[in-house]
Amino acid sequence: MDTSRLLRTTGTVIAAAGLLLSGCTSDGSGGPRAAASSSGGAALPAAPAVPAAVPAALRLYYEQKLNWRDCGVPGFQCATMKAPLDYAHPESGQDVDIAVARRQATGPGKRLGSLVVNPGGPGGSGIGYLQAYAGIGYPAPVRAQYDMVSFDPRGVDRSSPVQCLTGPEMDKFTQVDQTPDNAAERAELVTAFKEFADGCKARSQRVLPHVSTVEAARDMDMLRAVLGDEKLTYVGASYGTLLGATYAELFPGRVGRLVLDGAMDPSRPALEMNRDQTGGFETALRSFAKDCAKQSDCPLGKGSPEAVADRLQEFFRKVDAQPVPSGDPARPLGESLATTGVIAALYDESAWPQLREALTAAMNGDGSGLLGLADSYYEREPDGKYANLMFANAAVNCLDQPPAFAGPEAVDAALPSFEKASPVFGAGLAWASLNCTYWPVKATGEARALTAKGAPPIVVVGTVRDPATPYKWAQALAQQLDSGVLLTYDGDGHTAYGRGSSCIDTAINTYLLQGTAPQDGKKCS
Repeated sequence: MDTSRLLRTTGTVIAAAGLLLSGCTSDGSGGPRAAASSSGGAALPAAPAVPAAVPAALRLYYEQKLNWRDCGVPGFQCATMKAPLDYAHPESGQDVDIAVARRQATGPGKRLGSLVVNPGGPGGSGIGYLQAYAGIGYPAPVRAQYDMVSFDPRGVDRSSPVQCLTGPEMDKFTQVDQTPDNAAERAELVTAFKEFADGCKARSQRVLPHVSTVEAARDMDMLRAVLGDEKLTYVGASYGTLLGATYAELFPGRVGRLVLDGAMDPSRPALEMNRDQTGGFETALRSFAKDCAKQSDCPLGKGSPEAVADRLQEFFRKVDAQPVPSGDPARPLGESLATTGVIAALYDESAWPQLREALTAAMNGDGSGLLGLADSYYEREPDGKYANLMFANAAVNCLDQPPAFAGPEAVDAALPSFEKASPVFGAGLAWASLNCTYWPVKATGEARALTAKGAPPIVVVGTVRDPATPYKWAQALAQQLDSGVLLTYDGDGHTAYGRGSSCIDTAINTYLLQGTAPQDGKKCS
């Protein structure tokens, strides 16, 4: 698995990267899944909590038995769980399939039940994350005592997936200029968003109104029940923190040990969230620039982080005017793909050497390295097929919150604030926030604080220089939750657990294995 793939199972999909959409996901360290969006990525439950007793109409779902089978991946088992398409009308008989996977506790020691993990997105495959990272890479004592479990949320990958564009259509979509310089480019950008939305409606009309974070959280409670667990033990990264916090809001009495790593702030409306995320990527860029200037192979030269960032911006201007060859004649490296490639690598400092190498090559006429990073971000395979990450990402985000902007004129008004947040990425991320404006399904959620009153201690983890989920979001979520406990990692990159801090890992392992939460406000490096 290459570095960019690894980055992607705990990230946050941010809008800048090429008309992107909005969310969070990564492979363990938090990378190229960030797609910024016009919906901002915050999904908040507008529906009331399900009562303690399971409603009669849902009883058959809660009492179903999973038929575990071989996954084709050694050590893992897979199953399919049925969930109602529409929780408001479960009696309709219309279902969605929820794909589930597990790796049973390896022992020794007392089995503690199931540990459900989610990599973020929205749109990240939980099963892919489990099989490639969590099920084999989580600390051995955790895997010894827990069955490691994950699922593809509704609309994602193996679970009644949302589909929108063909591979060639996505290739075209990812190349549209996201920093329009004239009326023709503005019109092309708006058309691209409309065609994307129309494609989702045409190919996914049945499931599109029913892929909200609230519905995914209800599916997760059903999964808890069919796994035989009285309480949910859960580690969610990036967008997975919103899913976990939403679960706690809906089912506070069923909360076990919850870790929310790389936290989102559910009280932030779409516009504010996208602007915050823009600032987060600027912070990450400055960290990269500071480090790059110290390296002998830095293609952006020496000097202050501001000077290095200015040279990157100048590179973007050059490829906007004249794309460079990438090895794929149909996809030369223009500004949109180049920006996506850079953002993908900013999720994790371990990708910085790869980014320096890719930038050096691109500045010398070979855009293949940055194109590879962009393809990883978009989950594009060498054969030109795309995973449904970006489709599900848009579908969830656009349902979870009203759009950030009513139209292009609103983007114009907000551009100065976005460009202040990030001179390099601001314009692109502002325009990317237009994606939900043309969505065919009206949002069912809204931004609001989540308190999860009555839940036991919930550990909220924030990384000080996190690009995709700014640290202040973790501070805000920990404060909103009645039982929130803030754990801080003073470092770079997206998320903290399993990224090399023994202080962070020990605190989380102790909580998961013994139930003892860290002291509120604990800081690690």
